[in-house]
Amino acid sequence: MLNKNHEQLVAAINMTMPFGKYAGRKLLQLPEPYLVWFHAKGFPEGKLGEQLALMYEVKLNGLEGMLKPLLKE
Repeated sequence: MLNKNHEQLVAAINMTMPFGKYAGRKLLQLPEPYLVWFHAKGFPEGKLGEQLALMYEVKLNGLEGMLKPLLKE
């Protein structure tokens, strides 16, 4: 189970934002205010929405620095 959660976290961190002002950026690199805006307006449906919600929680809890080593270039 831990391995699956780790894989999902790494996938979310390295997912590229497919649309909008920050298209092309990794989800972990999205600015916190952008994620706060999504949180207020509603995350998109599906996997992307789940990953954005996860990044919101990561940033809200100050975990971004700890996860940066998992970013793939």
